[in-house]
Amino acid sequence: MRTYRQAGLLVIAVAGLAFTASDAGAQNMHRGGGNGPTFSRVPTRPMPPVTQPPRPTRPDRPDRPHRPGWGHVHPGIIVTIPPRGPYVYDPPVREPAVRQSSRRPPPRRNTASGAPPGGERRFVPNEVIVGVANTASQQSIAALLRRNRVTEIERQPLQLSGTTMLRLRIPDRRSVASVVRALEAERMVAAAQPNYLFRLQQQDSPKDGAGASQDDAGADYAAAKLRVALAHSLANGENVLVAVIDSGIDASHPALTGAVADRFNALDTPEKPDAHGTGIAGIIAGHGRQPGVAPAARILAVRAFDGREGTSFSIRKGLDWAVGNGARVINMSFAGPSDPGIARSLAAASKKGIVLVAAAGNAGPKSPPLYPAADPNVIAVTATDADDKLYPQSNRGRHVAIAAPGVDIIAPGPDATYQVASGTSFAAAKISGVVALMVQGKPERSPREVRSALTASAKDLGPKGVDEQFGAGLADAYAAVSAGEPVAAARN
Repeated sequence: MRTYRQAGLLVIAVAGLAFTASDAGAQNMHRGGGNGPTFSRVPTRPMPPVTQPPRPTRPDRPDRPHRPGWGHVHPGIIVTIPPRGPYVYDPPVREPAVRQSSRRPPPRRNTASGAPPGGERRFVPNEVIVGVANTASQQSIAALLRRNRVTEIERQPLQLSGTTMLRLRIPDRRSVASVVRALEAERMVAAAQPNYLFRLQQQDSPKDGAGASQDDAGADYAAAKLRVALAHSLANGENVLVAVIDSGIDASHPALTGAVADRFNALDTPEKPDAHGTGIAGIIAGHGRQPGVAPAARILAVRAFDGREGTSFSIRKGLDWAVGNGARVINMSFAGPSDPGIARSLAAASKKGIVLVAAAGNAGPKSPPLYPAADPNVIAVTATDADDKLYPQSNRGRHVAIAAPGVDIIAPGPDATYQVASGTSFAAAKISGVVALMVQGKPERSPREVRSALTASAKDLGPKGVDEQFGAGLADAYAAVSAGEPVAAARN
């Protein structure tokens, strides 16, 4: 400010000197003191004094002068040069430069840590799962692994999350929790977590071959309990794709001939038929003398379990493949810990209109809620017996939505055999079949509408109303399919 004021005074002084010099020269020429023409003397007026406005002060500090940048507009210096009018000089206020970053913004992260809770041990002890952007370069991923001293086992791009999932091995004795937290501190990491373990929910050992045969179809009480025959007069599941995320399925079984539309092996080991996966698929879409609940539905067979155990990585791979291949219903007859990655995949699948069904679990009444059944986007199913009594090993909880027969269920087994087995796994398969019938009757039904119609039409069991043992009660396939919809006319 002082510089601008001094420059203004200098201009005034120079102008005054020039004016005085020109007046003196004119007088000299008038007296004949020059070689130029003679001019008559022009009377001059005295130059008025230069006036300046009072120096403004800061509102908060009257004893200090105002300077630009304190939020006030400087009034400027007013200079009067006769005979012209006033001139105002306002120095511009310089705005601080905004520094632009050329770095690409990091992927969206989750605010909560994916480290396992204290006391949780249901995970692979030397592995972690990391999500990075699909656009991440191989060089940046390699640098990430070097910084955190981990090695890559496999990777999988996921459509549901728009990220690439990396399965990593911890080569030293660091804990999974410490490695997860270190990876979460990396800018390029969207999420990190353990590779959790899940188990198929079949309590009893299947009695392959000797337990039952196709001639024992009349011994199956479940179809009568669910009123499946009446429901088939309205719908049979035609053109509905049901994904079964489970162990290997024997597609050559007579009850499953032509029922498997496609298959996917999420594991790095060769697939072989398994009793659990084959039984679940047969309960949903089997045909012949022992028909499934939705005999015309098609199965998307996803092998994510080797024997009875599966992991977060294989399950998420299977979920992503099932959604990408058009599944309308996904059956998950397994249970385990709360998994943030699976929860995100389930939420994305539900938003796409896919109905998710899971077994409540066989850990007993004192068990905490098991997942994915306890996920809010999933229909949790418990098991009952021929007398509508609760299966003793069933989990309890407010998340239980509905009950279905799941004790002493006859189902197909590998190598054209049949098995008699129990567990919430088979009850969940029954409900997946009912949902397939409902989806055929009204394809535009949302997952929320399916759940509402399914629970509203159930037969109340146990304590009056919805309870932690039976949920809304025993499912009724006929009532659920026909609830508020004229589907019978569409079938005739």
